[in-house]
Amino acid sequence: MDRRGARVLGAFIDAVEWPTALARISDWATRRESRYVCICNVHSVVTATQDHEFQALLNAADMATPDGMPVAWMLRRLGYTGQERISGADLMWKYCDRVARGSESVFLYGSTDTTLRLLSQKLKVTFPGLRIAGTCSPPFRELSEAEDQEIIDCLNRSGAGVVFVGLGCPKQEKWMAAHRGRIRAVMIGVGAAFDYHAGTVKRAPLWMQHSGLEWLHRLCSEPRRLWKRYLVTNTLFLLGASRQLLSGSAKHR
Repeated sequence: MDRRGARVLGAFIDAVEWPTALARISDWATRRESRYVCICNVHSVVTATQDHEFQALLNAADMATPDGMPVAWMLRRLGYTGQERISGADLMWKYCDRVARGSESVFLYGSTDTTLRLLSQKLKVTFPGLRIAGTCSPPFRELSEAEDQEIIDCLNRSGAGVVFVGLGCPKQEKWMAAHRGRIRAVMIGVGAAFDYHAGTVKRAPLWMQHSGLEWLHRLCSEPRRLWKRYLVTNTLFLLGASRQLLSGSAKHR
């Protein structure tokens, strides 16, 4: 597949519109192709500058969308002037709406049993025709080979064309990369989308999302856990983005 896009701090991000992104995933899912999609925000691209293994798996993804307005803004500055933000929560919602009128099914992998139960209920009420092939909350530890194989078999037996993965960054991206070729579905790392849609975590208002301030809403919600991450990550992104733009280093593919 010929991918359009540019490197943002070393991570290749696709310049893609909503209809194209959704159609691409649906096409892969219909054919039960083993693919993975990364949803890249500021935290992702900064982590990629510090972890070369993580950067490599982002760049090897079948699609990497710009989550977080700063990443979308960078793509605009690098020549893709109309680029929209394509976040995990929005992608999951729009895709469920799209397939609710067809025969395709989805699988929910990650988070806790409570969140998965609430999420499934919310999706079924909102999209009555949506087929949820199954849910799985894996243990919060490294799996044995036997446990991992059991999950792979479960996902493949389910018949789901898309597996939404809510394990958090970078765990979900590493899990998807390790399972490409083993799971016959499109794996999409959606981060906190499970919590947002289940209602266990409140998402930022639309004006904050569109203004690139969703991180501030999360920081205010969980200051003790997130203050250091956002202080360091946002600063590193600003410095790296400024250097890249000043050097003219777009590196289009």
